[in-house]
Amino acid sequence: MESYYPPVGFHFKVEFQGISTKDKDVSFQSVSGLSVDLETEEITEGGENRFKHKIPVRSKFPNLVLKRGMLIDSELIKWCKKALENFEIKPVDITVKLLGEDHQPLQTWNIVKAYPVKWNVGDLNAEESKLVIETLELTYNYFKVA
Repeated sequence: MESYYPPVGFHFKVEFQGISTKDKDVSFQSVSGLSVDLETEEITEGGENRFKHKIPVRSKFPNLVLKRGMLIDSELIKWCKKALENFEIKPVDITVKLLGEDHQPLQTWNIVKAYPVKWNVGDLNAEESKLVIETLELTYNYFKVA
């Protein structure tokens, strides 16, 4: 009998279509926000006091949050700065790939029309010796799992 082992969550890459294909711009420490909720609307029916009907309305996607060690010369950060400082908003499609042992994609999330809404650089502290982490927060229309 063959045993199933779930994939590990630390072997992945994030690709931004049309921005950069350099290895440094696809490596991140963490990716969060790959979730979807179904919004509902409550309808009260006259004469029915035990419950309210919940009707599905639309899907809701949270912001995508990417973290990594700060890069000095990054095309991705140049794209973010154009959006956040100059309001040059150019949405791009993003692909998040969960990789297997052979470095081939096990699962792919195709994120549609993403653009930056926040860029954060971690605290600088002379009493600690840790990496400077930059955080990118992106909004997007939706994603599909391939």
